[in-house]
Amino acid sequence: MSAQDVAAPSSAQLTGKASKTERKNLRALSWGHALEWYDWAIFGLLSSYLGGHFFPAGNELASTLNALAVFAVGFVARPIGGIIFGSMADRLGRRKVMIFAIAAVAAGSFVIGVTPGYETIGAAAPILVVAMRLLQGLSAGVEAPLGTAFALELVPNRPGYVSGIFGFFNNLGNLLAPLSIFFLTQLITGDNLAEWGWRIPFIIGGVFGLIVLWLRTTLPETLDVGDAREANAEKQQRSSVWGDVRKYWLSVLATVFIVGAIQAYNYTWIAGLPNLARAAFQEDPAAVFGITTGFGILMTLGALFLSKVLDRFAMSKVFIVARILAIPTIFLSLLYTQPGIGTFAGVMFGGAIVLLLNMTIFVTISNSLLPQHIRGTGLGLGYGFGVALFGGTASYLLLWLQSEGMFWMFPVYIATLCAISVVLYVLAKNRNGIFVGK
Repeated sequence: MSAQDVAAPSSAQLTGKASKTERKNLRALSWGHALEWYDWAIFGLLSSYLGGHFFPAGNELASTLNALAVFAVGFVARPIGGIIFGSMADRLGRRKVMIFAIAAVAAGSFVIGVTPGYETIGAAAPILVVAMRLLQGLSAGVEAPLGTAFALELVPNRPGYVSGIFGFFNNLGNLLAPLSIFFLTQLITGDNLAEWGWRIPFIIGGVFGLIVLWLRTTLPETLDVGDAREANAEKQQRSSVWGDVRKYWLSVLATVFIVGAIQAYNYTWIAGLPNLARAAFQEDPAAVFGITTGFGILMTLGALFLSKVLDRFAMSKVFIVARILAIPTIFLSLLYTQPGIGTFAGVMFGGAIVLLLNMTIFVTISNSLLPQHIRGTGLGLGYGFGVALFGGTASYLLLWLQSEGMFWMFPVYIATLCAISVVLYVLAKNRNGIFVGK
């Protein structure tokens, strides 16, 4: 184990409160999380408008599908970004990489918002949009795992508090995206929204990113990287990082399933079921929007509540209980096999509490399996592949299985992933120990 590693705090240490400086540092990191998820959701929600401007294909459906394909490019880029920039964070320090991450998110959002359409600049328009989504995907691959790792190093005695605050801001970003579009539709006409109004949320994201960028420049560094500034020392450290990642291969593999299983569950609730309600069962869009907004509010405020109570419990035990509870809960989705807005609401809110608990702690749990000096690399690798392999494909798989009359297979698939994640977590914990919480 490296001398840089920090031992897990004792029970007495975990009862302490975060200082004013720690809270300030946490805000600088977590607001970036909110911006990332806001931007990610905005692109998906406004895909039909982007498609017509940047990807003309003869009809609205084809243009929208082209835009959604570009949305998927961001998922493909995530593991690449996690590996590249996670490794850089373990060699050069957290602060520089986190500043780059938020700068990439803000720049991508702003450029998409101001780029002229296909009719004005031709093929340069879709090329620019694809390039910005790739940049944002690379950033997203390191923002969530490394941001939480950085926060746990800045506020080492309150892992539950860190988990809850990050969960709050993640959910806040997801919630602000549809709300901003809703208010925009109240201020301008549908034609203006389609013509130019859709650009406003992207530009706002870019401008707000500058504020978060400034906040992150005030963050201290938590990793001792002085020796790595010399070329030979940097080469040795790079070799040590990847060598230790291989030693902790079971922890990395566990992270893939810890992240992938709950992200598959998450995308089922926030995208799969709402799309099933609208596209397959033709539910009232206003009712679906109202239910999903209420669900988002519950997730956001629930994470804030958890930030105040999680440190009273052993995080490892909370994870095992929460993940086991997810196995039967995912089968609630089988109740929604035909139209019925009441059933849809019941399923959405019935699965919310278990999803909330899992989504609040899963990144912290992944951090706990790896020592400090390889968290950037190990988490970037495990988190990126977990989201890309299981999270990003969940909504498509749900709708496809439903169309083929095999919807029952979907909860079996998610339940299996959850079970595997528990087994791998216990094996990795027993073999390597834990480095965060207790």
